[in-house]
Amino acid sequence: MRLPFSLLLVFLHILRLPPHGAAFFFSSCGVSQRHHPRHRSILKACASTPESLSSTALRHPYDNLQQQASIWGGNSHHGYTAVLIVPTGIGASIGGYAGDALPVAHGLASVVDTLITHPNVMNGASLYAPRPNILYTEGFALDEFAGGRWGLRPFLPYQGSHKIGVVLDVGMEEEMRLRHLQVVEGARATLGIDVGAVAVTEEPMEVGLGLMPGGGSWGKVGKPNTLMKAARRLVEEEGCTALAVVARFPEEEEDEAALQAYREGHGVDCVGGAEAVISHLVTAELGVPCAHAPGLPPLEADAGISPKACGEELGYTFLPCVLANLQRAPVLVSPHLEGRNQGRNRGREGDGRTLWREDVSAVVAPASAVGGPAVLGLLGGERASGQATLLVAVEENETLMRAWPEDLFPRQLAAGRVVRARSYLEAMGILAAHRAGMNLAALTPSVPGVRVV
Repeated sequence: MRLPFSLLLVFLHILRLPPHGAAFFFSSCGVSQRHHPRHRSILKACASTPESLSSTALRHPYDNLQQQASIWGGNSHHGYTAVLIVPTGIGASIGGYAGDALPVAHGLASVVDTLITHPNVMNGASLYAPRPNILYTEGFALDEFAGGRWGLRPFLPYQGSHKIGVVLDVGMEEEMRLRHLQVVEGARATLGIDVGAVAVTEEPMEVGLGLMPGGGSWGKVGKPNTLMKAARRLVEEEGCTALAVVARFPEEEEDEAALQAYREGHGVDCVGGAEAVISHLVTAELGVPCAHAPGLPPLEADAGISPKACGEELGYTFLPCVLANLQRAPVLVSPHLEGRNQGRNRGREGDGRTLWREDVSAVVAPASAVGGPAVLGLLGGERASGQATLLVAVEENETLMRAWPEDLFPRQLAAGRVVRARSYLEAMGILAAHRAGMNLAALTPSVPGVRVV
């Protein structure tokens, strides 16, 4: 049977055959050297070395970004790179719930080449939707990246994934622990995620929750040493390269009225602050990607639950999204991390694979919450091209914070490096225009005249 040549190319693209296997595949399907000259050149490449294959039309589309790097002023092949930030525990109207900022992340990722964001944006409890060009980066690691101290090395297509270790709090009830172990086994058997080992802490972590006077959430870990002992065992003895942590969260410290308001779509996530403390501690100490899932019993069914909060109502645990997103989280790279994570953290600027602060073209954040370390770090640096990073401040995403760009970045605002967007829909258009190298003022009804100096 002879198949259309274009269909054979699709099959080859899916199968990812090595060069010699590709040539055999074509010949076994009845493709001969009598085809069109372009077809013959592809067949010749398939039968030759991997180096010659890399210059053919059969390359993965991701590889073509390397040719575009000079356009965006980066030194990597990740193309136009943007960062999406929605801080946790500050009552964000978008991103203040379980995964409700995921549509925003996917929308922005569709107009950029690489989007860097953090677990608060991507985690939807039982719901998750990883995307190849979204880099799932723990908050502390994102701050270090924005400060120019750490780099992010993504897994390129077909280059494996993390070996994930899971830390379970011994303070969980037996049934809750069983449910989380079932998530681990299900992720391994159904999603094919590499979970290397599970470690149970020797003592309860004793997580504490609280609300600040301004309404934001905070948290503490009463026994951080027991957490770190289990985490270190997974990394150093079991060879795990990313960690998921499940801590038992105290129900008695939750304000019942505040919890109900949150479930109805107009409250603050009271566990967000404590979750950040846990993942920050592990990542800062061990230099590996980490994300946290709170251990809480399921709540009674309620017909009045807001769609934004429904992701948290679906199952027994919050762990599925963490495992799915950690699977291909970027490796953390820094000279200060050498020797940790079995040497995978070694990297250098200009290696072509690792993203650094200078590669970021734009950062998107709520307009009232631009005072965090990540935004401050990104706005303080310059890209590899010498151009500065653009801040897109989204007004529609209201928060409890009052850190406005006009107060923090007057110089950048005057230089046109800060743009306000009414919504994330508008922010997507701004990024698309910025990526195209357009003067944003040219897209408005009145274009100001050029300055004569």
